[in-house]
Amino acid sequence: MAEEELPGVLILDIGGTHGVLEDLAPLLKKHFHLITMKEFLGNREEMSKKIQSIFVFECRPTIDRELLESLPNLKVIGNSGVGVDHLNLKMISSFGVKVTNTPHAVADPTADIGMALMLASARRLVEGNVLNFLGPSYFFGIPHFSCDRDDLSESI
Repeated sequence: MAEEELPGVLILDIGGTHGVLEDLAPLLKKHFHLITMKEFLGNREEMSKKIQSIFVFECRPTIDRELLESLPNLKVIGNSGVGVDHLNLKMISSFGVKVTNTPHAVADPTADIGMALMLASARRLVEGNVLNFLGPSYFFGIPHFSCDRDDLSESI
């Protein structure tokens, strides 16, 4: 399929601080004609007819009424993150545009980090790591650093 036949997707940019990751761009280009905000703003009249979707990456581009009004063929806004708090869903749906996101993409890693932080806190892992780098001569001045009972089982 030629690039002109692919559905147009508006993105902020490729690379840079807030653009789509450079590694992700080739995958997107297989299925979509990527149109950056710079290209869109440089030729609104022509580009606005081609754009059928907006790919929101790291809350950008900002979706406002002016942008939605300028995209008559917009069908969907794909948000690359879990939350959609940065999107005005009521306003977007008033234009007949759907919004998608990835609600379960980071659920397991978030739970893993939560458990790791609780265990590290209960076992004073960070403090122990600091003491490890201070050397053995530092330990003599610290009373009762190592626990003589299982505080973890009592605190959980």
